[in-house]
Amino acid sequence: YHLPGSVMEESTQIAYTVSRTQLADIDSSSSYFDDNDVHMHVPEGATPKDGPSAGVTMTTAMLSLALNKPIRNDLAMTGEISLTGKVLPVGGIKEKVMAARRAGIKCIVLPDQNKRDYDEMPEYLKDGLEVHFAVDYSTVYDVAFGEVN
Repeated sequence: YHLPGSVMEESTQIAYTVSRTQLADIDSSSSYFDDNDVHMHVPEGATPKDGPSAGVTMTTAMLSLALNKPIRNDLAMTGEISLTGKVLPVGGIKEKVMAARRAGIKCIVLPDQNKRDYDEMPEYLKDGLEVHFAVDYSTVYDVAFGEVN
């Protein structure tokens, strides 16, 4: 049994750990996370019903901050992240893609293990979207920070 918020708290802690590891790989001279305290506020109303799904998003936000580098502004992403940087599947793919379309999003990163959920969606929901499927965080990073077209 998890107390409300404890699942998101664990997700945030994992995202922080992955962010530190990724930053060390990207810029070994950076001491951002040693020199700064980072507080990630996740309002209780945002706690998902199917479990956490924001690990890759939180990791990307922390790296954007640490690198002082913006991410592309037409991007949406979902996926939980493991301590080793694997992107884990999440629920509600169709609903998340619909919400992204409503918000004018053109590029989406989804967990590779959710490819079937995406493939089964009606074509009209997929039209005009640039979709990337991530097995590990490196794909998310490349798309978010413009390393991939």
